[in-house]
Amino acid sequence: MNFELTVAVHGQGLYEVTHKVAERVRESGITDGLATVFIRHTSASLIIQENADQAVRKDLERWLDRLVPELDPLYTHTAEGADDMPAHIKGALTAVSLSIPVMQRALALGTWQGVYLFEHRSDPHRRSVLLHLIGEP
Repeated sequence: MNFELTVAVHGQGLYEVTHKVAERVRESGITDGLATVFIRHTSASLIIQENADQAVRKDLERWLDRLVPELDPLYTHTAEGADDMPAHIKGALTAVSLSIPVMQRALALGTWQGVYLFEHRSDPHRRSVLLHLIGEP
């Protein structure tokens, strides 16, 4: 069973999509199985991260910005702006897909875990996230 989720982002940062994914899992009727979440972009990514303390997400964003700065003179892919090549590198360092077990009609995430779209570009975008569900009804 497949679903496409559209996520509107207003710039760089972490956008929690746990509720959107969980809603589709409930609608699917699958009791036990696997949810594969896949983002169809090279300048945004997916992560599972702490969803209780916003400081964790801010620290992660700042750390990744320091690791992969804009305007590095080594970049040759610069036609789309100062944030473009760093966005591709950040996407390569994180993930384009996640596999999450489904148990008892719910995502089997830990207490403090949430699913996030990690936007690496500065401008607003509409991102496409695919959800593939397999399992037992």
